Amino acid sequence: MGRPREFDEQDAVIRATDLFWRRGYNATSVRDLGTDLKLTPSSMYRTFTDKHTLFLRALDHYRATESAQAEQRLDAAGRPVRQVLRDWMLWLVSCPSDGEPGRGCFVVNTATELGTTDAQVRQRTEAAFEVTRQALRSLLHNGRHDGELPIGLDIDATVELLFTTVLGLRVRERAGHDCARLATAIDAVIQALGFTSTQPS
Repeated sequence: MGRPREFDEQDAVIRATDLFWRRGYNATSVRDLGTDLKLTPSSMYRTFTDKHTLFLRALDHYRATESAQAEQRLDAAGRPVRQVLRDWMLWLVSCPSDGEPGRGCFVVNTATELGTTDAQVRQRTEAAFEVTRQALRSLLHNGRHDGELPIGLDIDATVELLFTTVLGLRVRERAGHDCARLATAIDAVIQALGFTSTQPS
């Protein structure tokens, strides 16, 4: 009979996600992981094989939680599309109350650090980005169908505009830029989409 594990594997993945999110892949050492996860090197290697495998587990965990939450927030569910879009974008750049820079998005951070050099990471980040694009596409279709957006709006081009804006917002949040300025940028982008001034009931 095998020796039982002395730790909760899922809890270890959650802790690793937080550490990688804060520090990035390259700046996180195996020693750092052992300290934060309270694991001996042998326990960590026996369970996760290596640092890279654990990182992929952490990235998958983030995608299944944070990315899924973002997708849910883009579901209009009877609300005006303009308000759904604005609330979602503001939620993305919510700044810490202590005035410290935000952590940005783990997927975006990872894509900028490893996305061009690691095929397994790139597959995951691109899949996460496509989930966001599809959610935006569905939201915009709803807005155009309900008369909130111009009938001639180019949905695909607008998705790319919003997606690119969101990536820039997440980078600026991580850089500690003022949230009021980010909110101004969000309002300007939404205004440019040509929403009707009165929302349908």
